Amino acid sequence: MPTILVVDDDPGIRDLVSEFLGRHGYSVTTAEDGVSMDRAIADAAAPFDLVVLDLMMPGEHGLEIARRLSVPGGPGLIMLSAMGEDSDRIVGLEVGADDYLPKPCNPRELLARIRAVLRRRQEPGAEVAAGVIAEFDGWKLDLVRRELTSPEQVLIALSDGEFSLLRVFVERPQQPLAREELLELARGRDADSYDRSIDVQISRLRRKLDGAVKNREELIRTVRNEGYMFTPKVTRR
Repeated sequence: MPTILVVDDDPGIRDLVSEFLGRHGYSVTTAEDGVSMDRAIADAAAPFDLVVLDLMMPGEHGLEIARRLSVPGGPGLIMLSAMGEDSDRIVGLEVGADDYLPKPCNPRELLARIRAVLRRRQEPGAEVAAGVIAEFDGWKLDLVRRELTSPEQVLIALSDGEFSLLRVFVERPQQPLAREELLELARGRDADSYDRSIDVQISRLRRKLDGAVKNREELIRTVRNEGYMFTPKVTRR
């Protein structure tokens, strides 16, 4: 049974989301702020699979909490906020959220987003037979541990969405991939073709790859009228 932690200062929302997700097969724990969230994480028998996090809360801001949660091996993260502007959504994705929903949101849409994030996090087993380590231009991507290591042996934190995108790129190097194709490969056939969050994640992934190593050719190139292409040669072991 997947475990979910709902962090929101509104008790009505906590109860509504907890009850709804519980009826759909999830084990749900709730917390009202960052302090109680930390307590719930410490008391849990195992790490939570996913955190649903409110952006605006008293005490520690949701963005700061998101930064703390967005570490290698951390839980999936979906942010909720009454601020539904594109800029707010982009900020949420920038700090490592896998998805972002404006309040008030339909519980069924939240459930669909949770299922999509958890499904992407459970997919890596298929790569084992082909080699669990993908190497490119001095980088190493561990497809089982979901860890990216730079040529300088620095561990680079990836959100779930960033990992899914990078996995698609290393499996199809040096070939143009249309945006719609990337969406389907990274998120499944039920992905919304109008979901612009993938553009933010590509931009963020580019900065992590190109910013970590100076004076190297960009690894994700925009191909005019076609999409994106992962430029380096990839080896598997």
